[in-house]
Amino acid sequence: MKRMFSPWRSKYIASFKNERPKKDESLFTHILHQNKDAKNYVIIRKKYCFVMMNLYPYNSGHLLVIPYRQTADISELTTVENSEIMETTAQMIGILKKVMNPHGFNFGANLGRAAGAGVDDHIHFHIVPRWNGDTNFMPTLGDVKVVSEEMTATYKKITTLLKPKKKKGK
Repeated sequence: MKRMFSPWRSKYIASFKNERPKKDESLFTHILHQNKDAKNYVIIRKKYCFVMMNLYPYNSGHLLVIPYRQTADISELTTVENSEIMETTAQMIGILKKVMNPHGFNFGANLGRAAGAGVDDHIHFHIVPRWNGDTNFMPTLGDVKVVSEEMTATYKKITTLLKPKKKKGK
């Protein structure tokens, strides 16, 4: 397998050297308790869920919508949690359309380790912006995925749109 340089990944991994999650605490719960949203690319906190950028994205703008309550079982989510997750997903897709102009999206969850969940003890939903032609030769021939925009730049674009607009004259 070929390797490509991704300095943000090693910086992120190193940042947890002395900050491991507690025994029964998921990575997402651990990130929430840190209250270091910019460091962890947490975009918004709602009442029942929050959104963060995927730290190992498939594409630029790859977001995760995560309920606060730690569960691996989708059937344990309440109607209120499900509703807010879907409303938040729609909001994030609207923002990604404005800042990244994708041609489409993948939206879904990997339920369990066998289905590809990297964090299998805390359900989360992926929003992946897609562009016509974004599946190029690199993954096929080189076993490499290229992410075209640095994560901090994407984070700033998204969070800027979430800030309340200032009224003129105030």
